[in-house]
Amino acid sequence: MLEVHKFMTHEELKAGIKEAMKAKDAVRLSVFRGLVTAATNEAIAKGKGPDALLTDDELMTVIMRAAKQRKDSIEQFEKGGRPELAENEKAELAVIETLLPAQMSRDEIEAAVKAKAAELGVVDKTGANKLIGALMKDLKGKADGTIVKEVITTLFP
Repeated sequence: MLEVHKFMTHEELKAGIKEAMKAKDAVRLSVFRGLVTAATNEAIAKGKGPDALLTDDELMTVIMRAAKQRKDSIEQFEKGGRPELAENEKAELAVIETLLPAQMSRDEIEAAVKAKAAELGVVDKTGANKLIGALMKDLKGKADGTIVKEVITTLFP
């Protein structure tokens, strides 16, 4: 069984396919196959070749993108009155979320925003874009960008 919130390397992701097959876990198998395919496509797009392994940061980006796609699909299926399709996406999202680092709470994000604002000397709305850019670089994979943006707009209206 996978450890929750343990970020996986590219090799571990590939090994996860075998584990899911042995466990006869169709959802996990589907997720792992999709992620390995997305990682291979990313490697090709970066000019590395299909057998190249992505760095941990590149792989995290691929996994975060997959999570975002599932969230968007869930929203669209629910708006379209297709809850049965949304359920499958929710199951896949749950597996994907176990592969990502634990997300920061809103309070932790607020503390990070205040600290970075003080460090950069941002005191009002005019420096918000600079603040968002710096924070997202620091919090990549640890915090949801929409929550970071909400916190910044709340603190600097």
